Amino acid sequence: MDTHSLVTGANRGLGLEFVRQLLARGHRVVATCRQPGRATDLNTLAGEHPGRLHVLPLDVASARSREELVRELPLVLGDDARLALLVNNAGVLHAGERWGHVAESVLEDSLRTNAIGPFLLTQALAAFLADGGTVADLSSMMSAMSTRTEFRAPSYCISKAAQNMATVLLAKALAPRAIKVVALCPGWVHTDMGGDQAPVAPRDSVAGLLRVLDGLGAQDSGRFYNWRGEAMAW
Repeated sequence: MDTHSLVTGANRGLGLEFVRQLLARGHRVVATCRQPGRATDLNTLAGEHPGRLHVLPLDVASARSREELVRELPLVLGDDARLALLVNNAGVLHAGERWGHVAESVLEDSLRTNAIGPFLLTQALAAFLADGGTVADLSSMMSAMSTRTEFRAPSYCISKAAQNMATVLLAKALAPRAIKVVALCPGWVHTDMGGDQAPVAPRDSVAGLLRVLDGLGAQDSGRFYNWRGEAMAW
């Protein structure tokens, strides 16, 4: 039986690398991004994997966009297929914030994209998740309240901390169906968001995260791990 996965924010960086590695594992992948027409690398992959990679539009922060994905997904998956893995990767980091000048609009956008959107998307896709499947919420070391040492990227940090709580609550909600929900820190990765100085290659980060997901047990649901499999502080 085919294994189906869905990855959000799949047009670049970690999302695109998740798609590549899941395809290499033989998965059928639904890859979403806000503007599929501009997702050159993703569309090239789709051409190389006909019938195994479907690219669909999704703005995770938009209720209308989430609803449209829910309507389209049965046409892609088929009537009986279920998602073994949902990767909530789409996120935003607004640069240049400083104390005294944090904009309400930026904070709200970060919360909608990084916390509210993934939570509501998971809720909306619950019927498509396979019993015993996995939901992976891409978090960040910057979400950890216990390790913050400076005022930096407040909208990102606040929204990712909120996403962590959403992960814990989703784990409780989906436990009766043995669906595991975890927060994952990919490390400081060399992507558009991570920047050129980041020491971790996307390929290595995603390979590590997939190994973590492979090894999850029921007792791990609702927990926070990094790409090396180490437990992270909240």
